[in-house]
Amino acid sequence: MTTSRQTENLGFADIRALIDAAHTLPLNDRTTLLKGLIPSIAGAMSPEDFDAFMLELRLKGRRWYEAASHPGEGSATREIPGERSVEGR
Repeated sequence: MTTSRQTENLGFADIRALIDAAHTLPLNDRTTLLKGLIPSIAGAMSPEDFDAFMLELRLKGRRWYEAASHPGEGSATREIPGERSVEGR
């Protein structure tokens, strides 16, 4: 989990505890949890912001797959930009 302007002021210890607990769940339960969060997330955003958020999630997944397929090579060799690159940080 990386930091961004949206997450600068969050309680990372609490969020990390939730994420660690979710990681112990079977895949089907984790995907159900994610789907269960979507309505409240979408309801708190404009449709445009929600679409941008979905693109962020897609980028996060693609970046993970790229890193997993090239272990030990570091971010400098990545073709898919990370959050910091996309945000200009």
